[in-house]
Amino acid sequence: MTARIFSGISNLEKALDTAWQRNKVIADNIANVDTPGYKAKMIPFEQDFDQALSSVKMKKTNPKHMDAQLDTLTARVITRNNTSMRYDGNSVDIDAEMVDMAKNNILYNALIEKVARELRRIKTAVMEGRG
Repeated sequence: MTARIFSGISNLEKALDTAWQRNKVIADNIANVDTPGYKAKMIPFEQDFDQALSSVKMKKTNPKHMDAQLDTLTARVITRNNTSMRYDGNSVDIDAEMVDMAKNNILYNALIEKVARELRRIKTAVMEGRG
């Protein structure tokens, strides 16, 4: 029973971990903006997540419920395939990295809010059930 209650939070936890890892990758890219030959990296989690969802066989126990197992989905770091626009071979675009950092921070904060709402919902259910 408790596994079902916290399954949504488990998926949010995976998304938070990925956003945190993405933040580290973006920070590494920014830190290496002046390193000759450095190739920018990224985490294409959204594409991997969409692909995992489309390939997962859903088990419906109720028309309103779906059971998707995303436990095997992990964030992978890849080197961007864009070519370097600089003579030193560095492929970091500082403007794009700063935009990615801002987007990732917004996503992370939204996920934190979602987790807090889910925990408040569970707390309310428990407190109301004591009656």
